[in-house]
Amino acid sequence: GGFVFDTQTIQKMEVLILGALNWRMRSITPFSFISFFISLFKPKDPPLRQALKARASEIIFKAQNDINLLEFKPSLIAASALLYASHELFPMQFLCFRKAISNCSHVNKENLLQCYNAMQEIAMDGYRSQFDMVSSSDTPVNVLDQHFSSSESEKT
Repeated sequence: GGFVFDTQTIQKMEVLILGALNWRMRSITPFSFISFFISLFKPKDPPLRQALKARASEIIFKAQNDINLLEFKPSLIAASALLYASHELFPMQFLCFRKAISNCSHVNKENLLQCYNAMQEIAMDGYRSQFDMVSSSDTPVNVLDQHFSSSESEKT
C-alpha cells in the first residue's frame, strides 16, 4: 500500500537480486541428474539408454504431483525413477544398476530405498487405475459374454 515503483527501479532491484544469486537462476530438477546416473551404469546400446531415459522421465512426470516425494532431493527422485525404469525394462540388469547407483558417494542408500518405495507405489497406483478403467468398461471379455436383445438377434 502506497508504494509506487517505476520501470527503472524494478530493473535495479532485479539486477541486485541476480547479483546476489551470482546470476544462477537455473532450477535443479530430477531431469538434471538422469544423464549422470545413466553414465554410472554405462548401457552400451544407445537405444536401450534412450528407452531407460524416456521411461524414467515418464515416471518423474507422473510422480511430480505426489506429496510424498517432496521430502526427497531431485537427485534421489531421478535415481529412484531410473531404478524403477530399469526394473521394468531390464529386470536382469536391475541388480547391477542398483549397485552402481548405491555405490555413488553422493547417494544416501537409506533415502534412496525410501524414495524408490514411494516411487513404486505411485507407479503401481497408475497401473491399478488403468486396470480399473479397463475392467469397468462395457467391452465383453469374449464373444460369449456379449448379450443381445431380441430385436438385435432378429436383425442378424
